[in-house]
Amino acid sequence: MAQSTLEKQEAKLKQLNQKIKAEKSKIEQNLGKQIIKTSNLDYASLSNQKIKDLAQKIATILNHEPNNQL
Repeated sequence: MAQSTLEKQEAKLKQLNQKIKAEKSKIEQNLGKQIIKTSNLDYASLSNQKIKDLAQKIATILNHEPNNQL
């Protein structure tokens, strides 16, 4: 009986972790879209290196803000 309960809890935990992962991915995609849109960036000109450079610039700005708030 205890084993069955444990297995059910593990299944629920796995499902919850999948939901969390999906929500994080959705937030990351939305953040990226908004940055590209508001910065008038061209998707065609965004190489992996340019994306990394832009991310570093944004991180630098946010890290200098009190409590990472704009």
